[in-house]
Formats: sequence, structure tokens, C-alpha cells
Amino acid sequence: MPPAPGQTPGAAVCDVTAAASTTLPSDASAPRTARVFLRAARCPRHHATVLDDAELLTSELVTNAVVHGAPPVTLAVECDTSSGMRVRVTDGSSRQPLPRSARPADVDGRGMALVDLLSAAWGAEPTEHGKEVWFLLRRSPLAEPLPFPGGGRRDP
Repeated sequence: MPPAPGQTPGAAVCDVTAAASTTLPSDASAPRTARVFLRAARCPRHHATVLDDAELLTSELVTNAVVHGAPPVTLAVECDTSSGMRVRVTDGSSRQPLPRSARPADVDGRGMALVDLLSAAWGAEPTEHGKEVWFLLRRSPLAEPLPFPGGGRRDP
């Protein structure tokens, strides 16, 4: 998996959790499958504060890939201790995502606006077999493990 644009060469990759990827079904079950995979693959040390946003944005990108893209749809998640959680969704279509302004009565059309609003960075690049759309969520610098009763520590 190539580094995301703007990634610092030699950035510290997480020593807790390896990068993970999976191929998703190309149907309506894909967003749920992606969320389950994301929860299992996320880094317990560094991703606790961004998991909810990551699930929402991953659902949006996977839905776009299924509805507007083409198979195969893949999901990859990576922890970089210097930048946060990086999520990438690839599909077999070269059609790039287009953020649009949804009207209040519209039932769709807000996904890329949410990605733009909630992520630290995002982008879309053509690949040999389609495209890759990615986002980066930075963990809060204030997110320190909370004291656990009886000693020890736990993630927030």
C-alpha cells in the first residue's frame, strides 16, 4: 500500500498493531462488514478517541464504492503513531468522488462533506485498477489512558 500524500517518510509505524486490509462484498452489507473489520483491526492504544468518526467515514467511503464504484472493494487501516489512523478504500472504478452540496430534503449526498469536515486530511488517487480514496484521523493529543481502579491503565 503506497503512503498517503503528505505522509512523512520514515514516520513511526505503530509497534502495537500491524496494518490490515480486507476485500468487502459489493453489496449493501459492505458498510457493516467494514465497520466490524475496522473495530477488530484498529489500534487499541492509539485509535480509541477516533473510532466513532472512523466508523462513520469508513461507512461513507465504502457505500460510495459500492454504489458509485465497481468491484473489487477493499478496505485497509493503518496506525501511524506520528499521524493517527489512516483508512483507505479502493474500488475498480476510475470515477473520482465529487463532494456536493446536499439540500435539506436530500436523503444522500453528504458523505464526502462529512469526510472533509471530520478528517485531518483526505484524498483520492487513481490506481492501476480503479481508485483509492483515503482519510486520516488524528488522535487527540490530550487522549491519555485513564487510570483503572486497582491500578493499571485503560484506554478512554
